[in-house]
Amino acid sequence: MKAIILAAGRGSRMKSLTDERPKCLVELRGKPLLEWQLESLRAAGISEIAVVTGYKSELLAGRGLTEFHNPRWADTNMVSSLACAESWLQDQPCIVSYSDIFYSPDAVRSLMTNEASLAVTYDPHWLALWTQRFGDPLLDAETFRLTDAGTLAEIGNKPQSVDEVQGQYMGLLRFTPEGWAEVVRLRGELTPEQRDKMHMTNTLQRVIEAGRVPVAAVAYSGEWGEVDSSEDLSAYQ
Repeated sequence: MKAIILAAGRGSRMKSLTDERPKCLVELRGKPLLEWQLESLRAAGISEIAVVTGYKSELLAGRGLTEFHNPRWADTNMVSSLACAESWLQDQPCIVSYSDIFYSPDAVRSLMTNEASLAVTYDPHWLALWTQRFGDPLLDAETFRLTDAGTLAEIGNKPQSVDEVQGQYMGLLRFTPEGWAEVVRLRGELTPEQRDKMHMTNTLQRVIEAGRVPVAAVAYSGEWGEVDSSEDLSAYQ
């Protein structure tokens, strides 16, 4: 199995911390975020890893990674960056990781052993972490509701209460070629402008609504975090 790290964006909410480097090179506990991801992926047994670059791409060269580049990184979102690695996604199952998160190898292994065409990890104990980060957890939370079968029923909408958030989407996914083909099909129904604006959670919601490919939800209770600001760095220290 291969892995793809999405590292094209600048991370403007990090302010001056990303003036001279991409967000994935911001350090947490003494090492870049990218190294946290690489260590966990490799510890889980994945040796073939690609990075999708964009902003300051030259700083990600020479790391022994396969490089895909999104030349329109400033005008597109995460799914457009992922599409730059389509040759891998069409070939075999791939773990897909955001570049501003950290997690343990167990999170990766839980996806590697899942047999669904499309699967995401989530934190069922999200509330404490989001309260620590934002005070009011609903300031940044999105809906995440499950079916009785453990698949995703809803993701990415604005919740009215914490009852609509059964877990926190982590930004760590697994696509099979079949799962990716469904994303390609749905993106083909959009205008170029709509495709450019589509976030990953919007895309997952479209997959759910289409009803052709269930999205498996894999609970993960180990250490992890998402880094969106300098305040987050302080919180995780």
